[in-house]
Amino acid sequence: MSCLFCSIVAGEIPSKLVYEDDAALAFLDINPWHAGHTLVIPKEHVETVLEDSSILAEIAPAIVATAALLTAKLGADGMNVLSNAGGVSGQEVFHAHVHLIPRYANLPGIAGMSMREDGIDLNEIHARIVN
Repeated sequence: MSCLFCSIVAGEIPSKLVYEDDAALAFLDINPWHAGHTLVIPKEHVETVLEDSSILAEIAPAIVATAALLTAKLGADGMNVLSNAGGVSGQEVFHAHVHLIPRYANLPGIAGMSMREDGIDLNEIHARIVN
């Protein structure tokens, strides 16, 4: 069975790439909760972050670098870092990934995280991050 994120890693499916290193890719989520919502994925296929005890360590530098990039380029006031492991938790693509969700003072706290912003222009956000 084909994996969406493996296809992104292979360059078969386009993405709004914002960061890449030897172990990981980071790209904008196509259905963002907040402006700049980004996914960091290992290049190696692992189903969840709990499947392999080394996977978070391998992608940690990419998580930190991408979070710093999003904060600097988008002016985020904070960052939620989360991963869903398994369908019941909300995981939809079964390739390990970490969500980086930039947070802004107008929607603080956990309750504010779940309130999706409307009208996010991925092209505009991508341009702000990579330029």
